[in-house]
Amino acid sequence: MMTFMYWILPLFLFFSGVMVFVSNRKHLLSTLLSLEFIVLSLFLFLFMYLNLYNFESFFSMMFLTFSVCEGALGLSILVSMIRTHGNDYFSSFSILQC
Repeated sequence: MMTFMYWILPLFLFFSGVMVFVSNRKHLLSTLLSLEFIVLSLFLFLFMYLNLYNFESFFSMMFLTFSVCEGALGLSILVSMIRTHGNDYFSSFSILQC
C-alpha cells in the first residue's frame, strides 16, 4: 500500500502543476512558478524511484543542477521582459516586437 502512495503523490503533484501551467494566466511569473513546481514534482518522482530500486542518487543531483539552470534562465527572461516592457503581462509582449 505504501509503494502505491509513493507513485501516486508525485503523479498528482505533476498533473496539478500541468493544470496550473495550462490554465490561462496573465503573468509570466506565475507560469514560471508552475514550471518550477513541475520540476520539483519530477525530482520527487525520480528520487523515490532511485531509492526504491537502491540506485545511486548521482543522477538526481544532476537533475537538480539542470533545474537550477532552468530556473535562472527563466528569471533572466523575466527581468529582461520587465526592463523592456515595464511589466510581466503576456498581453503586452508580442513576438513581432523582437
